[in-house]
Amino acid sequence: MDMINGGVTAAQGFEAAGAETGVKYKDRKDMAMIYSQVPCRQAGVFTTNVVKAAPVLWDKNVIDHSPFVQAVVINSGIANACTGVLGYECCKKTVECAAKELQIPADSVLVASTGVIGMQIPVEKILAGIEKLAVLKSPELEAGTMAAEAIMTTDTVSKEAAIQFEIDGKKVTVGGMCKGSGMIHPNMCTMLGFITTDIAISKELLQEALSTDVQDTFNMISVDGDTSTNDTLIVLANGMAGNEEITSKDDNYYKFLEALHIIDETLAKKMAGDGEGATALFETRVIHARTKKDAKALSKSVICSSLTKAAIFGHDANWGRILCALGYSGVHFDPEKIELYFEGENGRMLIYKDGAAVDYSEEEAAKILSEPEVRVLVDMKMGEYEACAWGCDLTYDYVKINADYRS
Repeated sequence: MDMINGGVTAAQGFEAAGAETGVKYKDRKDMAMIYSQVPCRQAGVFTTNVVKAAPVLWDKNVIDHSPFVQAVVINSGIANACTGVLGYECCKKTVECAAKELQIPADSVLVASTGVIGMQIPVEKILAGIEKLAVLKSPELEAGTMAAEAIMTTDTVSKEAAIQFEIDGKKVTVGGMCKGSGMIHPNMCTMLGFITTDIAISKELLQEALSTDVQDTFNMISVDGDTSTNDTLIVLANGMAGNEEITSKDDNYYKFLEALHIIDETLAKKMAGDGEGATALFETRVIHARTKKDAKALSKSVICSSLTKAAIFGHDANWGRILCALGYSGVHFDPEKIELYFEGENGRMLIYKDGAAVDYSEEEAAKILSEPEVRVLVDMKMGEYEACAWGCDLTYDYVKINADYRS
């Protein structure tokens, strides 16, 4: 498998666009469109928050009941959440306009929004934006990048990834984009994310692949412990690679699942590393746990610990905070038996063993914790299961960003 340049337009038959429309922002792109030249099989996963934005409710219905999907319209700046009847009416008008401009069925259009909760979207600007995007859409890689930039809110960088591999002699591509920087703590996934592929696969297996893989990728990240009202991850497969349709869990299915996992994990880590105000990606890997469930709970507990995240920001080897987070994870273990390491580009440092700190250099530990990617390795010495979780450090800027987010 080869990582390649691109995002949602990397796969055959997909077009995209991003544009400034003034929905909320006055000086940046704020609307995006993804379009497939042919109908797509669709799959999706959504927020587990009881409070769900209007686009989430709309898309869940389309994913479950529409025969195919062919386009997605996305806006940033306003979430269209907690907006009542008017919010759902906005989705309806958005879909109807996109269907007319693209000459496709209305029930083949998905919508997505991200931004401030509680504000009504200026529908007339959305409709004008759709007309603009329909003209601008293109299959070029740059068009995919423009779309990725248009869905950003507090993100500091756009997030794209693409991969190619072969099935039965046919070149298959999977590409994607996502946004996410704050209000990141999934029980499904978190963010807005869109993955496109030209593989031919049944709708049932596409959904199963997505639902399975988010458990070890998007479900394993956290920035601030808040699960959004708008979390949406969509996969569209248009079959233009020309492979024989995957209808069973054969070798080709698992090859696709591997590629999807690489894209999901790559995008998830990009989100975690770009957490609001963050200066470092913070990874915790737990090995030799008794069960997979234990490994996940332990690793997530560490990356979610505010005290540990603050220590990472301060480049402080305060391993006691890590041990504390492991201890309240809900997993029973013997703290006298585990080992704790810090890892960086230049090697691994043992910090804790046999129930106490080892003789290590605080200066060398601080160097590791000063790197842009900080890793903690926890060896539970209890079994054969492992898991990784990803987060970021907690900085002064996180508070600043969220103190005046609505302005």
